[in-house]
Amino acid sequence: MPHFLWEQHCCLPLLPSADIAELARYRPGSYLSVNVGYAPHSTADALGLVRQFRRAALADGRFRLVRSIEDVVAGGPAMALAFDLEDSGPLGGDLDTVRVFHELGVRSLLPSYNRANAAGCGCLDTEDTGLTGFGRDLIRVLNEVGVFADGSHCSRRTGLDIAEVTGEPMIYSHSNFAALWEHPRNITDDQARACAATGGVIGINGVGIFLGHNGSDERAARIEAMADHLAYGAELVGIEHVGIGSDFSFDGDQFNAEIAAAPENFSEDYTRWGPLRWTPPEDLLGAGDVPGLDAVLARRGFGEADRAAVFGGNFLRAARRVWR
Repeated sequence: MPHFLWEQHCCLPLLPSADIAELARYRPGSYLSVNVGYAPHSTADALGLVRQFRRAALADGRFRLVRSIEDVVAGGPAMALAFDLEDSGPLGGDLDTVRVFHELGVRSLLPSYNRANAAGCGCLDTEDTGLTGFGRDLIRVLNEVGVFADGSHCSRRTGLDIAEVTGEPMIYSHSNFAALWEHPRNITDDQARACAATGGVIGINGVGIFLGHNGSDERAARIEAMADHLAYGAELVGIEHVGIGSDFSFDGDQFNAEIAAAPENFSEDYTRWGPLRWTPPEDLLGAGDVPGLDAVLARRGFGEADRAAVFGGNFLRAARRVWR
């Protein structure tokens, strides 16, 4: 029987034309966290997107909107759907807005997307001063409201500061290990250890430029590389602290166009290997014509219980502690 899948981060186009039905490419019964905004988006932009996605999900009928952990574990074929913000900019500088987004189903939020903002530094900043005072207050509010504090896309110092400030498990929703592939979006061993010390989880992604396998002919290599990062994380911090946040984009062409249109949010590290390529749900879950991640992990000696923990159990455990 397939493992329960907790997908901690994937992306629909951040446009009114986004098709919620694309999410049905995931396995029935999965939990999905879908992005509803990042650095360029205003509060109104992000609120408009999350409300649109909620309406579309309810009209589709194959999704269950998440308010509590019980909505995740309710069982049945419906996919449990929640949302995430990839930057604190959509809060508009008002921490009370965290509660507004939480009411609409946002269950994880990261302070800074690639570049410094009012909350802290991003992974592409040359000067890393970590969380600001506003950023530290943000982490405390996330704890109070019941939203994951997420270190992905943040600078190394900002990630370590999140671990220091949080009183609940933090996460890296979609981050790989710099020890295996040196990219500014990947995290250090110190960041991973600090996250694990909070009780948190690191979600391994399937993005080619963060795995070192971005070629159009490297689909199977991306799955193998995801397994490499999961195995490395399990050895470094324990199997209970790694999971999946594939970062799959359902409109890769649109996102590659965004990189070209807003280069200030990115860097040469995002463009030097050509257009970004992602690991789609079909490959991740073994429904495509390459071996899926479960089969690859089993071949490498990961037992049934460990694979179940990676695919969903670890993020579920952390969410039981964090969510209100």
